[in-house]
Formats: sequence, structure tokens, C-alpha cells
Amino acid sequence: MSSVFASGAFRHLFASQLMSLLGTGLMTVALALLAYEIGGAAQAGLVLSGDFTIKMIAYVGFAPFANALVHRVPVRPLLVALDLARLTLALLLPLTDAIWQVYLLMFLFQMCSAAFTPAYQSTIPDVLADEAQYARALSLSRAASNLETMLSPVLAGLLLMLVAPPALFLGTALAFALSAAALFSARLPARGTAGAAEPFRRRLAMGCTIYLNTVRLRGLLAVNFAMSLTMAWVLVNSVAYAGWLSRGTPRPIPI
Repeated sequence: MSSVFASGAFRHLFASQLMSLLGTGLMTVALALLAYEIGGAAQAGLVLSGDFTIKMIAYVGFAPFANALVHRVPVRPLLVALDLARLTLALLLPLTDAIWQVYLLMFLFQMCSAAFTPAYQSTIPDVLADEAQYARALSLSRAASNLETMLSPVLAGLLLMLVAPPALFLGTALAFALSAAALFSARLPARGTAGAAEPFRRRLAMGCTIYLNTVRLRGLLAVNFAMSLTMAWVLVNSVAYAGWLSRGTPRPIPI
């Protein structure tokens, strides 16, 4: 991995990804607490499930377009703008007092995140032209995503021992500010134009076509779908269970 970090541009990109992942992780915990505050124990699961539904709609519906259009704009200003937009939305969320306001802000937030991921990933091959280094960079990026899933809730829990729940949104905004700073100081090469020369419709459908035509990837899709059913139940209901336990009231028996 040392050869990967020899590139100063990749070091800045990776630092930006780490901060972006941290901000997203803190946002997930802060959002669960906000859902409980607005909806109470009875409606917290419903509010949170709506938020996650909006997230999937934004990713599935907008990410393919973002991936196809990302070659048309300068990458560094785009990534910095997306970080600043998410920073602003994170600061606005604690000010909401209605479910529809949370849904609107989360939809905008998830659209920015859906655009950030393909823009970031499309920049790596421009920074690391060697195929072996590119593969190591992707592995490192995936490992960072997996670690964030485990470490962000722990960090959020430690912060909640010191600050009030709304302060998690400030931590989220700070993480996105650091991500934008890392990108702003990065020296990124000019984007390659090979992919941009292809027609928009072809680039839009290329990823789905490759995925569905590969047998192993179709099997992976089925496994991920099965896992998501269990994880969705845990994510949506855990905030309500935690609220019932914190109040010392009996929790309902799941059917």
C-alpha cells in the first residue's frame, strides 16, 4: 500500500473519503436520534424507514445519471461543492421540527452523496494510472467503508457521553469541511476523456448491463438483497427499542 500513498493526489483523495465516510456515519446516528425526537417511540421507526427509503431512491435513481454526467464537469470543484452542500444540509437538519422537512433535506443530502461517490471513484484512475496501484486503491477504499460501518457508531457513542445529540450534526459538518479542505488542496490531473466520448445513453446503461450480464455479480446481488432485509429491520427498529429501554418502559414483542 505504500506505493499507493506515494501519490500526493491520492493521499488527499483518500483523506477526503475518510472524512466523508465519517460525516456520513455520524449523520446516520444523529438522524436516528432526530427521528426519535420528532416522531417519538411510536413513530421513530416510521420516520427512519422513510429516510432510508429516500436514501435508496436517491442512490438508485440519481447515481447512474451522476456517474454518466460526471465527466462533463471539473472534478475538484464538483467534489468540493458536494461536500459544502452536505455540510450546509447537516447544519439545517437540527433546526427541523416536521417530518416533511427532514425528508426534504435528506433527499437533497443523499443526492449529493450519490453524486460524490462516482465522482470520487472516477478520479482514482486519473491519479493512479498503474493497474496494480489502482486495484490496491480500490481495495483500500472498500476497507475504509467497512471500517466506517463499525467505527462511526462507536465514535458517535463516545461523543454522546460528552455532548448533546444535536452536536452530532456539528461533528458531521466538521467532517465534511475537512473533506472539502483535503480536496481543495489536492492537485488532481486533468480528467481523461475516453469515457466522455461515448454517448450519454450508453454510459448510463453500461454499469447495469455489465452487472446483470455477469453471473457472479447476479449471485452477489441476491446475497446482498437477502442481507438487506435483516439489516433494514435492525436499522429501523433499533432506535425505537433504545428509546423504550432508556425510559424504562416495556418494549413491544415483535411479531
